Amino acid sequence: MNEDGVPPPVAETAKDLTFSLADLPDVREFAAAQARRRGMSEDAVGDFLVALNEVATNAVTHGSTKARLRIWDDGEALVVEVHDDGRQWHPEGTPGHTPPRENATSGMGLWVARLLSADLDARTGANGTTVTMRFLV
Repeated sequence: MNEDGVPPPVAETAKDLTFSLADLPDVREFAAAQARRRGMSEDAVGDFLVALNEVATNAVTHGSTKARLRIWDDGEALVVEVHDDGRQWHPEGTPGHTPPRENATSGMGLWVARLLSADLDARTGANGTTVTMRFLV
């Protein structure tokens, strides 16, 4: 925050990481370090990593071979954005709000991430797909 109590713009506080499927362990390590640095309790870090892993895995298995992770805090929450270049996803309804079918072996990622985060927003457009999650710290 500056001397007037105004938080810096996202661009100044965000940490970025570009990743592929093989980089998912590094993504989790990077994200855990950022969460701890920003004050997330150790009890919450596990759920945070499960949610992030679901979204990051979706990005590089269904969206594109490379994706970008951005993490920043907005004063009361840790915000995580995962972006990929996939433009073919056209979900029905609000992504993450419909539980998977009984005995499903896939299709649970966004639902699980929504349950573990304070907020989840997923958008697909001409520039790709972006999932943004907020986690209270």
